Amino acid sequence: MKPILHLPVQDPCAQTTRISNMAATNVAIGVIFLSQTVTGILGNSYLLHYYLLLHFRGYRLRSTDYIQQHLLTANILSLLCDGVPQTMAAFGWKDVFWDIGCKLLSYLHRVGRTVSISSTCFLSVFQVITISPMGSTWSKCKLQAPRYIGSSTYLTWILSLLVNIVFPVHITGKTSNTNITSLKEFGYCSAIRHDKASDIFYSVLLTSPDMFFVGLMLWSSSSMVFILYRHKQRMKHIHRSNVSLRSSSETRATKTILLLVSTFVCFYTVSCLVHTHLALVYHPTWFMVNAAAIVSGCFPTVSPFLLMTHDSCESSFCSQWARNRKY
Repeated sequence: MKPILHLPVQDPCAQTTRISNMAATNVAIGVIFLSQTVTGILGNSYLLHYYLLLHFRGYRLRSTDYIQQHLLTANILSLLCDGVPQTMAAFGWKDVFWDIGCKLLSYLHRVGRTVSISSTCFLSVFQVITISPMGSTWSKCKLQAPRYIGSSTYLTWILSLLVNIVFPVHITGKTSNTNITSLKEFGYCSAIRHDKASDIFYSVLLTSPDMFFVGLMLWSSSSMVFILYRHKQRMKHIHRSNVSLRSSSETRATKTILLLVSTFVCFYTVSCLVHTHLALVYHPTWFMVNAAAIVSGCFPTVSPFLLMTHDSCESSFCSQWARNRKY
């Protein structure tokens, strides 16, 4: 006679409570994604609108303003292609995107992210060239650097489109016919699992350009700090000079770019650690997947407000409007 197996009886009330808590948590995550996406898109669009308005009215913008336009455009692209789908997935619309839609959105998000990183790097490097004292190595590039800003930024878009073209190969939609046991779920899309050696290889391949730009940012930021320190020490010994360190527009712009780079490096470091964890873990948790998406959207959301609140655009906007009113 076979022994009778007594299966544990699940309490329906406890199961209902767990489902309710999960639904409430998903709604809270969806509200965070929605707030982050809307705030970031509005902030970037607002600042980009004023840059374009000044451009079409014939005002002459600074060289860094053109780089910032590409930064703002890349931020909007990144938020649209990742923030909106993540918001929809958090509210329950996970199966909306087909396989081609997931691949396209993931690809454009990567392109926007890469251009955002490179534009921030260009801002810091160009500012080092701008504030470098006469007689230094970089002072020889002051006249030539503005000529290459346009071509460099457009080249960055082209390289970003080419470098990230391998990324959609490993992304698939929820409605695809791929075996579900070989997939990692990332909100509205899934990634195809590989062995750890392949995951490490692809992670290094995709993050190599980012690490190169981050290295340039750290070098240029330390150079700017050193130049500002030497300038401040020199100004202490000049009593008759009418030039003040605080009133210098270049100094304000340098401090703003330093803040922007510092903010980016902080968010990028956290994002890189979280994404490395997701790449190496076979079954990523729901919390880590959402945390990675939220951290990735922090810099595109915060950066336009850093540019606006620290008066980096004061000389472009206010002085141009004041000059226009005089005539």
